[in-house]
Amino acid sequence: MTEHKTRKELGEWKDVSIVNLIDSLVEYAHANHASDIHIDPSEKKVRVRLRIDGVLEELCVFPKDIHPEIISRIKILASLRTDEHQAPQDGRFRISLKETLPVDVRVSIVPTFFGENAVLRLLSDKAENLSLEMLGLSPEDYKKLKKAAEKSSGMILATGPTGSGKTTTLYTILKMLNTKEVSIITIEDPIEYALEGIEQIQVNPRSSLTFANGLRSILRQDPNIIMVGEIRDVETAGIAVNTALTGHLLLSTLHTSDAATTLPRLLDMKIEPFLVASTVNVAIGQRLVRKICTSCKTEKKLSETEVKSFSQSFSAKGFDEKATYYHGKGCEECNGTGYRGRVGIYEVLEVDQEIRAAIVDHASSSAIKEIAMKNGMKTMVEDGLLKAKAGVTTLEEVLRVGHE
Repeated sequence: MTEHKTRKELGEWKDVSIVNLIDSLVEYAHANHASDIHIDPSEKKVRVRLRIDGVLEELCVFPKDIHPEIISRIKILASLRTDEHQAPQDGRFRISLKETLPVDVRVSIVPTFFGENAVLRLLSDKAENLSLEMLGLSPEDYKKLKKAAEKSSGMILATGPTGSGKTTTLYTILKMLNTKEVSIITIEDPIEYALEGIEQIQVNPRSSLTFANGLRSILRQDPNIIMVGEIRDVETAGIAVNTALTGHLLLSTLHTSDAATTLPRLLDMKIEPFLVASTVNVAIGQRLVRKICTSCKTEKKLSETEVKSFSQSFSAKGFDEKATYYHGKGCEECNGTGYRGRVGIYEVLEVDQEIRAAIVDHASSSAIKEIAMKNGMKTMVEDGLLKAKAGVTTLEEVLRVGHE
């Protein structure tokens, strides 16, 4: 367990009841800006870890004999079956913490070899407080995204792996577009944050409410703007494209490695090239990098070995060995990590006439990326290097995330 003055000692955890224990875990995780609590059983102990700024950190270890009580308490809070131990269960609950607003917690419990494993996702109201400027977009990318969001039809697609901030980006766009003059409906799995003034639908496979079926129903609700949590199959992709073609602005996510791969991916989903070319307004590739802790931020002198290594890793992508770079020494504010908080690095691919022609010609993702870069698109790594030069993040973070 990392030494830190706000961390509870093992003795303190032992002295609280199971009810207070779960409350204390959630309260501590929330106070330290953790996104998830992992409760992992092993043969003789239960390990508790927190995901802070995208990285798991061990918090404490509990004796194995209280594991069933911990899981039972979580199940009761999330209204799950306490007598079911062999099947996965999902739920959520809301908990009121001292001196803060209530926190929504999403629960996933799965059976493992040593007992049931629980992961608690803490959902905050951060989307309510975000704006496009605060996401970390460069002025050029901000203009591209704002221009695409102001169109009355077409598609805005956010791409990247799980946990790269795609949903937050789309929520922020919805928040900007949410006025009394428009109707906005979303279909999500799950609903991450509740947004006032927006109708949000939760996918429910048990009642056949899938993304595709839900999207069909939404179209009969007279919406102006629609958000689909994810385009994950051919059927959803087809309906989404036709929705964008018939005068709706549609926002969604795809799991691709970068912005350029988004367009051929839609072709793989049996969408006609001319439909992709005429409906996609912009594709956003993104990752999250950890920000340098402002309390212990200090200038970093690169060694010759580091200069050589970074030059090779980033090749011709904008690494400036003469620039001043920074890092966090580690302090109590950041638990000794040198990082506190995260920011996005982006590439915003605007679909112009040249790229439309390339899509119709079935061009590869690398060819599309070349055209976009020639027309002024900054890649994610280039954006990350600019943020490193500005002292927002470190070169190591850009390298770590850029190689995901």
